[in-house]
Formats: sequence, C-alpha cells, structure tokens
Amino acid sequence: MQEQTIIIADDHPLFRDALRQAVIGMEGRQAIVEAGDFAAARRAAGAHADADLMLLDLAMPGVSGFSGLMALRAEFASLPIVIVSATDDATTIRRALELGASGFISKSSGIDDIRRSIQTVLAGDIATPESYRDGQEQDPDVADLIHRLHTLTPQQSRVLTMLAEGLLNKQIAYELGVSEATIKAHVSAILLKLNVDSRTQAVIQLGKINMAMVA
Repeated sequence: MQEQTIIIADDHPLFRDALRQAVIGMEGRQAIVEAGDFAAARRAAGAHADADLMLLDLAMPGVSGFSGLMALRAEFASLPIVIVSATDDATTIRRALELGASGFISKSSGIDDIRRSIQTVLAGDIATPESYRDGQEQDPDVADLIHRLHTLTPQQSRVLTMLAEGLLNKQIAYELGVSEATIKAHVSAILLKLNVDSRTQAVIQLGKINMAMVA
C-alpha cells in the first residue's frame, strides 16, 4: 500500500498528538507533517504537493476563522481539507462544507471517531459528526455572500483573504509574484462580485461568515 501523507495543523500540541495517534492507528503507512500555525500549515501544503489530507484547526494563529480554509482551498485546490474545531454547531459545520471542506471533526470526538472520519475522507466521502443534520443557511445575507464567494476565481479568493489579513496591494503583489496593477484589477473584480464599494466593506462581508463561531 502506498504511503499516505497527512498534514496535521493545530496550535495545541496535545490535540496534535491526539490527531497523530488517530492517524497512526490506521492501516497502511502514513507520513505525518505537523504545523502549529497557519503560516506553517501553508508551507507544509506547498512543500508536500502530493499530500493526501490536511486536518485544519479552525482557530489557527495567523488567520481568522474560515479565511484560512478559503485561502488553502484557493491555493491548493486538490488537497482535501478536514476542519477540526471545538465549535461544532450545525451552522459552523455547514459553512465549512459550503466553503470547500471535505469533512468536519469535532474536538469532542473520541480517537476512534476521529480515525473513522479521516478514513471516510481518504476514501473520497464527506465526514461529519453523527449528530449533524444538514439544513438551509438561516441567514439569507450569508447564503447570498457564500454564493458570491463561489464566483471568485482561486486567485481572487487568495487576494480577498490577504486583504482580510490587512495586507496592502504592494504586499499582496510581492507575496503572489505579480504586479501591483494586477492586484488592483483583482480587488476591483472582488468588489464587483461581492457588491461592495471598498476593501473595508469586502473584509466586513467576509467577517460575517465567522459570526456563528463567536455567537
């Protein structure tokens, strides 16, 4: 059986160890890469282009809420990402899935449940807690926003998440290796697609998706 590469991205060493134990207990051979903050998670994904799965804490240092998921989905479209979070209400789970997560693991889950969820996603299916019941987004504004976010290109999604981090056009251009004029064009397209007039309003819109996590 071919070795599977799994990235564990969580800032709590004890929970990283719990996830590691869940992975080690699976059949076959696994190579585990660990990351303690979002920047390290991003580097790990870039360094392991053939990774089979990332387990991503929703509350990672260096990024706000779902912005991390969006950024990684935009940059590493082929990498399945499972969100791991102590915030496991139905709204948070649904929004994670709508924004591209391949599954959701509650931090209250036992090792066996975590292992089964990982195996489910590796098999190509979506993993959610047994108690989760799918439903419609209760906030029509958020539902519309998520629809609009899906119209962004991968590069526009990356630019939007970098705007949310407070980066200037010049800094984003440097990070992405493109001209500042290209970033300005992306920002204009983002504002148009999100139906807002300024970068600040775009960032505020993005923040609305995270409201359920702190409510």
